[in-house]
This record gives sequence, C-alpha cells and structure tokens, in this order.
Amino acid sequence: MTNPWLDRIEYPFTHRDTVIHGERLHFVDEGAGEPVLFVHGTPSWSFDFRKIISGLTDSYRCLATDHLGFGLSDKPAAADYSPQAHAARLEHFIVEKNLTNLTLVMHDFGGPIGMQVALRHPERIARLVILNSWLWNTEDDPAFRRMKPILKSPLLPWLYRQLNFSPRFLLPSSFGKHKLDRRLRTQYTAPFGKPAERNGTIAFARSLMADQAWFQSLWESRETLCAKPLLLIWGMADRFAGPSYLEKFKSGFPVTESVQFEECGHFPQEEESERVLHALKEWLERTSQVI
Repeated sequence: MTNPWLDRIEYPFTHRDTVIHGERLHFVDEGAGEPVLFVHGTPSWSFDFRKIISGLTDSYRCLATDHLGFGLSDKPAAADYSPQAHAARLEHFIVEKNLTNLTLVMHDFGGPIGMQVALRHPERIARLVILNSWLWNTEDDPAFRRMKPILKSPLLPWLYRQLNFSPRFLLPSSFGKHKLDRRLRTQYTAPFGKPAERNGTIAFARSLMADQAWFQSLWESRETLCAKPLLLIWGMADRFAGPSYLEKFKSGFPVTESVQFEECGHFPQEEESERVLHALKEWLERTSQVI
C-alpha cells in the first residue's frame, strides 16, 4: 500500500485489509486483551484515534476500521456510502473477527453506525463509549436548522467534490481552543485527494437530510443497551453536538458516566488526546472489575 502522504511516525500501525461484500476495507488490529473497537465519523478515519490506540495496546486489543470511502480503504465510484451500509460492513467485520466482550468507542457518525450494530448484537457488547455524537432526530435542533439551507443547497456536492470542503474547512473549524496542527491537516485531507475519492463525505452530508427517521429509530430502540456501562466523552465547545446532546444521552441511558472538556470542540480524541486516553483507560480498568 503506497500512500506517500501518510505520516508513519504519527500512524505506526501495521496495515491490514479485509474484503467485505467485494470491497476492501483497511483496519488496525494492535495489542492483546479485551477488544476495543473504534468507529470514526466524518471526515476522519482511524488516524484520529491513533494516540488512544497507542496508549491502550499494552492492556487491550485495539481495532479500528476505515469506513469504505475513507482513510486507507477503497473509494469505489459506485458504492453504497450510507451510514446503514457502513453499519452493515462493521457488523460483518465484528462477526468475521468473532469479537465478543467488546467495547465500542464511537465518534460523530460513528455513533449511529456503531449503535446500529450494538442493537443487533447486544450479546457481543460489554461497554459503550461515545464522543460528541447523536442518536436521534435532530431536525428541531438550532444547529441543524442553521445548517439546513447548506445541506439542501445544490452547491453542496460541488463544494464537497471540487473543494474537498469537509476536511479542508469544516474539520479544522470544528476545533475548540487547541487548533488542529497544520502538519496534521494533510492526514485528513489527503485521503480525499481527488474529486472521485470524495463520495463518502458527500454521502454523510446527504444523510443528515435523508436519515433523520433512522436516527430516531435508533434512539427509540436504546432500551436494549441501557444496562451496558456507557462513558460519554464530550467537547463542550462543539458547535454541533454540544452540551445539550450530552445531556440527552445522560437522560436516555441510566448507567452513564461523563468526562467533559470545556474548551474542546468536536474532536476530543485529537484535541485532548492525553486527557481522553487517561479518562478512558481509568474507566476501562474500573468497569472491567464489575462486568
């Protein structure tokens, strides 16, 4: 696999591939112990969890896939890039690897994707970790209403395809006090280096308009997972999935703990990686004793 832009110091993991439904997905599988599976959102990939993975591999088996169309996975022109299709691929991966006693760590769109799988296979899930995500219809949310004209605009596909809008502009603007280092921006923009490689980000943007009923159906099915320990890790300066989203998760899941970073934006695992790692590691060790 040749990716001259890839920073192998920042991302030192062994490249692994699996073929699911005829499509090649890249994944990370490092360390040994209880499995922890990281599920990314948009416009990111397993790279944004790299520091958390590196800090856990002495005690845990850490896995992370790149969704089709993202990171080091294939980016076919004709493919289903809907979150439901990503969930189906993730489900296939979990079953294929026979992952049990699994901790799911989910961010952004990784929340609905991972929770869809967890709802279908609760017997495989030990714990849940959610970072700045959602699991319900957001049409009445003020942030969504502000975004809606852009999401409905016929210019949206052009912005995403021709300007690589999501990783070049939306991602860096979503950070809080600690901005994304310019050196690292390449690791988020380069996977979408050509217009033909940007179908995945376009599909996620369209999903915000098309899949609100599906998001809500996940929330209404949450009782299946309510007995699972849930850790919420939240950037409180997130302009989209902010404090009100954190409170809604708390209201809907009784076995919940939370860690909040007041000046952090949408990507705590990147912006506050050391503090996220510390909180996650402490919680994993503590909850391992009671599961």
